[in-house]
Order: sequence, then structure tokens, then C-alpha cells
Amino acid sequence: MKRYLPGILIWLVVNLFIVTGAYAETTVIVNVNVVPMSDEAVIPQQSIIIVDDKITTMGHVDSVPVPKGSVVVDGTDRFLMPGLAEMHAHVTSTVPEQVDRMWTLFVANGITTIRGMLGRASHLDLRAQLESGEVFGPRLITSGPSLNGRSVAGAADAERQVREQQAAGYDFIKVHPGLSGEEFEALANTANEIGMPYAGHVPVAAGVGKALQLKMATIDHLDGYFAALLPADSDGSGGFGGFFDVMLADELDSGDLVAIATATKAAGTWNVPTEVLIEQLVDSTPVAELKNRPEMRYVSRATVEQWVAQKAAQLSDRSFDPETAARAIELRRRLILELHKAGAGLLLGSDAPQTFNVPGFSAHRELRALVASGLSPYEALRCGTAAVAEYLGSNGGVIAEGRDADFIFLDANPLEDIQNSDRIHGVVLRGVWYSKNELDSRLQQYAVDDGK
Repeated sequence: MKRYLPGILIWLVVNLFIVTGAYAETTVIVNVNVVPMSDEAVIPQQSIIIVDDKITTMGHVDSVPVPKGSVVVDGTDRFLMPGLAEMHAHVTSTVPEQVDRMWTLFVANGITTIRGMLGRASHLDLRAQLESGEVFGPRLITSGPSLNGRSVAGAADAERQVREQQAAGYDFIKVHPGLSGEEFEALANTANEIGMPYAGHVPVAAGVGKALQLKMATIDHLDGYFAALLPADSDGSGGFGGFFDVMLADELDSGDLVAIATATKAAGTWNVPTEVLIEQLVDSTPVAELKNRPEMRYVSRATVEQWVAQKAAQLSDRSFDPETAARAIELRRRLILELHKAGAGLLLGSDAPQTFNVPGFSAHRELRALVASGLSPYEALRCGTAAVAEYLGSNGGVIAEGRDADFIFLDANPLEDIQNSDRIHGVVLRGVWYSKNELDSRLQQYAVDDGK
């Protein structure tokens, strides 16, 4: 039933909400439908009091008085859910304007936490500046520089780098391709010993089985799973360009999907599928459609053309077969569903900014890919909210008293249709309200004019 605000609250909304995004110690969201993500529910007609960056009070609109001097946001007929996390992102620049551009794209799309998958020393200061509110942008979880076949010189060096990165204050170790079996095992054993998560790619020399045995924290891109699903007598000769083995699809034993999903659950390893990244590069979507998506207005023409060339190179490779690629997409989606059904953790991540993945926008496309794989809208959204809080051990991810005040304010119920998750009316980031008008103004300064 629609409920209207009493006259005094309407006055407060009009008079206190003239300047949006301005910091106030207390913010009140009045009469909103809450999608808490602690379970699949909508709690109607709730008012939420935020002091600094935490939820202090949540209850029915009739039982929660509005503190004097608060910033008041009218939630009538709208929906409030936790902010989303992009769990496979890259901070690609240290130039302040470029960093602000990326943060703006993320936050305007309701991304309030990102996991940076290729860190550098400057990200440690940036993480602190973001957390304090000195710099506008999402919360940052950062790796150090990746450990890979070119950066690691032997098992002892792998151990040394893991210990040094923990001492430096990075949140986790990023694994890139090329490590030997001995290097990967030394990395893993050291990380496990000191309690430092390690995540990313599965080295070919190790394989998924070894990565699970060594308790890898997250496997990203479903890397290595196709190779693990090859029959014992296969030589893997169908491999295509090293691009996550998509051209092995016709050789795989799909009957082993349930077993490998069950093994993943038993190991406690999570997955960040980045499904939209793989699909966009090898599916049949016309390049003209990809380059003319609305979000491409926030990407330079040169970058868009570079992405077009990358897709063209994939499709024109002499080993590429569109039917096998379609089969690969089908099997990847089945694997995602089996991992979910087995109870193996899934986390939302799209690998932004990579090919056709514009920061923020691509996370919503990944949500749609998860639903296309068989997850419900609630299950998909959980991958970017409550599941992230569970994985990180953080205080966000659900809406409840005492939790972090990172929210997305929506015009429609995201549990009914996953596409409603990007009908954003505003965002609360660390307790500060940003209206759609303010977010749109921030976005507009980074729009690319035609012809540039």
C-alpha cells in the first residue's frame, strides 16, 4: 500500500535536501522498501537513521522519529539495497583526473566496494584516502603487484614476495600466469601459513586440482576449469590462444561438472566468473552493437576502437570456431550454476575496465549473465552484496542496524527483475547521500564528445 509522508517530513525533504551529497552527521531515509539481502525479502515502509557511516536505527516509518537537523531522503515507492562490489577490477591510472573518472563510473552505478586485482604501492595510500573520505570513491581492497612467470625467480623468491607484500599492508596476493608448480606451491604454502589470501589465475603447471588442494582463495575467470574437465586421454590440442580454453569446449567431459563443483565447495575456494568478459569477446554479438552501447560515451574513441580490434582478432584467428565458442558459453554457464548449487561461493566481478567492460556498467551486465546462467535475481545480487561481506569478513553487504551505510536507492524492485538493479535514483556511500542528479553531473564531466 502506498504511504504518503506527513507534511512536516515533506517540508524537511524540500528544505534539507537542496544540497545533495553534502556531508551531514545524521541522514535519514524515510519510508523506503528495504531489500536487506540477508534473505530474499522486501521489508516495506522502513525508515533508516545513519550516523556518520553506520546504520544506527531501522524500523517502521511510524516508529522511527527523525532527529532534528538530519538530511532527510524520501524513500516512498522506492527500494533500498546494499551497495554492490566489483570483485575483479583494475585501478589503471594514478593520474587524479583518471582515478576520479573511474571512481565516478563505479559509484554512479552503485558499486561501493572494488577489489583491485593489480596493485602498486600508491594504492595503499589511495585505499586510506578512500576509507577516510578524503577522496571520493568506493572502498578499495587491493593486491600488490602480481606474482607471475616474469616477476618470480624460483620458489624462495615467491615466498619472499608473499611475506613482503603482507608486511607492506596489501590485502591479498594476485596470481598471474606463468608460475612453475614449485613457485605456485611455495606462494600458496607461505600465504596459508601467514594468513594472506591469494587469488586470480590458476597456473597451467598447477591446475585447478592443485589450486583447490592448496586452498586458493578465489579463482577468477573460471580459469583452469575447462582444462580440468578434459578427458584423461586428451592432449588439449584444441586450445585457442590461451583465452581461458574456450576452444576446448567440444572435448570436455561435461559429466564431471558436478564433481568439480563439489570439490570446489569442499576446498572453500570461491569463484569470480567474469562471465561477461569472456562472452563479449567470443559470442556473436555484432561489434557495432557493442561499440554503440550507451556506456561507451564514457570511454575514449581510441579505447573503443582498441576493444573492437581485440574482438576482431579473436574471431579471425584461424583456430576460432563460432559453434565451439557458443558451446563454451553454454558450459561456462552450466559450471556457474553447478558451483552455485554445490554451495561453492560465487562473487560478482566483470574485469573492468577490460574489453567492452566500462567500470560500473559492466557489473550490471555480469549480474544479467549470472541470471542467464540460472541464478535468481536474489542469488545473483547476493554475489555482489552479502556473499562479498562473508568472503571479506566485512561489515557491509546487508542492511541492518550496526552495518556500514553503503546503499543503492532504486526506482524498482531488483528481486523481480535483475535489470531493475541499474534503475538508480541515488547512492549512499559511507553514509553520504548522492542523488541521481549529482551522480549524473559527475558522469557528464567524463562523457566523450562525438568525434573525439
